Amino acid sequence: MWEEPVKVIVAEVITNQIDKALLDQRMEELDQLVQTYGGLTIVKAVQQRTKPDYKTYMGSGKLEEVIQDMMLTGAEILIFGNILKPGQIYNVNEILREAWEKNNCKLQVRDRVDLILKIFDRHASSSEAKLQIELASIKHMGPRIFGMGMELSRQWWGIGTSGIWETNTEIMRRHLSNRRNQIEKQLKKYEQVRETHRKSRQKKYLPTIGLVWYTNAGKSSLMNSLTNKWVLVQDKLFATLWTDVGKLYIPNMEGGKGTEILINDTIWFIRDLPPGLIQAFKSTLEDSVEADVLLHVIDASDPLWQDKILVVDTILNSIWAEQERLYILNKIDLIAEQERDAVLIEQISRIKGYCEEYQYDEPTIIPVSAVSELGMDGLKDVMVEKVKWK
Repeated sequence: MWEEPVKVIVAEVITNQIDKALLDQRMEELDQLVQTYGGLTIVKAVQQRTKPDYKTYMGSGKLEEVIQDMMLTGAEILIFGNILKPGQIYNVNEILREAWEKNNCKLQVRDRVDLILKIFDRHASSSEAKLQIELASIKHMGPRIFGMGMELSRQWWGIGTSGIWETNTEIMRRHLSNRRNQIEKQLKKYEQVRETHRKSRQKKYLPTIGLVWYTNAGKSSLMNSLTNKWVLVQDKLFATLWTDVGKLYIPNMEGGKGTEILINDTIWFIRDLPPGLIQAFKSTLEDSVEADVLLHVIDASDPLWQDKILVVDTILNSIWAEQERLYILNKIDLIAEQERDAVLIEQISRIKGYCEEYQYDEPTIIPVSAVSELGMDGLKDVMVEKVKWK
């Protein structure tokens, strides 16, 4: 963990066709990731290319320009908003190492997944979360071991030693494989405990609703509003890294028995997460898969909300979450009141069109504001009706 803000240069390599609003959002999200971990973005470098450079992802000329910026500003880390191949990370690290040796300053490169994993590690609190992060790190590191071979040779055996680094590569690969098997066995035990808890809830006839969302959609505020259970609300990506369970009690206005619903507050989603990372958190995500109904929380004030719906639904589909999803348009209080009705009508129409395009069932769409409580009574009524038939 960085003890004080470390100066960072962030870089994105994009195609010529990318929408400017999407580019701005990607750069803002990357900057938020850096801030969440504790770094300080001082330069944002963008390069447009038809396709990434085979060796260094960005072209050699642009990379040299970025290195000069690092020297001038004192930046120590270059972070790509893209996901680089093992060979590309290795090549860029070698170029930075040469610049480091010439200028006596340590320079490092990370890609998007490296940064997310470091944030995961910083926010992990439970033993299970720490194991999941270690597993995700191993899965991300595995393909890079071969590219690290020469670096391992220099570090362990001295420059100029021939034939040794392949052996070290195999040692590292075998160590990671063994550790991966150990972690998967330990996570299996957590899965069994969670399965026991789910069966216990089913015996008590407690319906369960899972919250899913693209990060910063206002999920924590919604959880607080539904359950009156204090949940950390921060304008940071990945502020929480575990599954929490709250209870919503809705009294029967006619005097009969009220309805109790368990709310599973599962982990966040974000764009460009590789399948290996998603699989590493499979045991935690099972709470979403096993819920009776999913509340897909959307930031209605976000101009790129449509792209984020697709990101969340794609990840849900990859873990076989097939139950009904209620689309919750949150933060409607941030839309100007005189424009709100027209904006929501358009958004609802687009969500219906999206569901039709991807052959989903007719969607249930509920506009709310978790902060001002607008629409929350209507949302609770719909939740009760949905779980009655499960």
